[in-house]
Amino acid sequence: MIPIAKPYLTQDEAQAAYDTILTGWITQGPKVQEFEEKFATYTGAKYAVAVSNCTTALHLAMIVAGIGEGDEVICPSMSYIATANAIKYVGATPVFAEVQPNTYNLDPDDAEKRITDKTKAILIVHQIGMPADIDAFHELCEKYNLKLIEDAACAVGSSYKGSKIGSHSELVCFSFHPRKVISTGDGGMITTSREDYYQRLKLLRQHGMSVNDRVRHEANKVIFEDHVEIGYNYRLTDIQAAVGIKQLEKLDWIVAERRKIAYAYNEAFKGIDFIQLPAEEEEYLSNFQSYSIYLKESCPLDRNIIMQELLDKGIASRRGIMNSHRESAYKKLYSNLVLPVSEDLQDNSVILPLFVPMEEKEISSVINTFLSIVVPTFTTT
Repeated sequence: MIPIAKPYLTQDEAQAAYDTILTGWITQGPKVQEFEEKFATYTGAKYAVAVSNCTTALHLAMIVAGIGEGDEVICPSMSYIATANAIKYVGATPVFAEVQPNTYNLDPDDAEKRITDKTKAILIVHQIGMPADIDAFHELCEKYNLKLIEDAACAVGSSYKGSKIGSHSELVCFSFHPRKVISTGDGGMITTSREDYYQRLKLLRQHGMSVNDRVRHEANKVIFEDHVEIGYNYRLTDIQAAVGIKQLEKLDWIVAERRKIAYAYNEAFKGIDFIQLPAEEEEYLSNFQSYSIYLKESCPLDRNIIMQELLDKGIASRRGIMNSHRESAYKKLYSNLVLPVSEDLQDNSVILPLFVPMEEKEISSVINTFLSIVVPTFTTT
């Protein structure tokens, strides 16, 4: 079976975890701080705060941005459900807007049409690693005095107009889940340019504790902590951070390798008129966290039939990115909502395997098997 994805973890990461375990400091300690500092440097952000996963990162971002009960946050429905859930966690309402058909990213024009006097923020998603039009959304937020938050769960290592994702906005949230480009088993990071956000994020992730464990451990006099506000247990472990440091060292190479695989797919499928390839505009650089193609109406087979035939031949695939408003948790709340572009992309897109390292024979197998299914006259050369 060729899987849809798998993390790239080596002896380096195993040794780093082993060494950290033997130090006796295994949570929210020196390795977490080192990971944060190196991640901030890599992305070009002023600060970085490590947390337990990207969903908790989004939750804390909502809190420090001042979003709460009665507020509305515009976001794509076409995203993993955690995007919308984080808005609900603070009592706000997700307002789902349409995406652009070529990038799967939030459409600035449609987002603007959905702004009301209750709108507090726009939450953009860099879907499957393809950067959204950050500048367009900054302009929109400045025009209407809104907060901009980036869900960069899939976008570590991607770039927008020459700068890494993580450096453009006040709150950018990343994921280190095993399906992502680098992984710590699970985990997340928030980058920010604001010191007040940075300080409060560190408080909130550790129960609002005024003095963290490491400061008390290193102090030469007795220190008593206070819990200055109700916070959360959203900490990352030092074991995970040690793995993350090693992963970060390899990130640019991993992205380059993923892009080679995506180019191989593009080259193989570019001549087929019923396939829409991933779009990557000038000054947008995707890490290709996933490789998704859209099957136009002229495709001879139903998408689900293609996926089943791939599976029968030992190749995993996934449907197009979910629409949160169609999931059971949200369906009743948005029963009258219709997003034709998002829904069509979900129903007619297929995600193909892409991971590092992916051997040439695996890439060829995916390409040849897919083509043999959708192009009856295709023969392997």
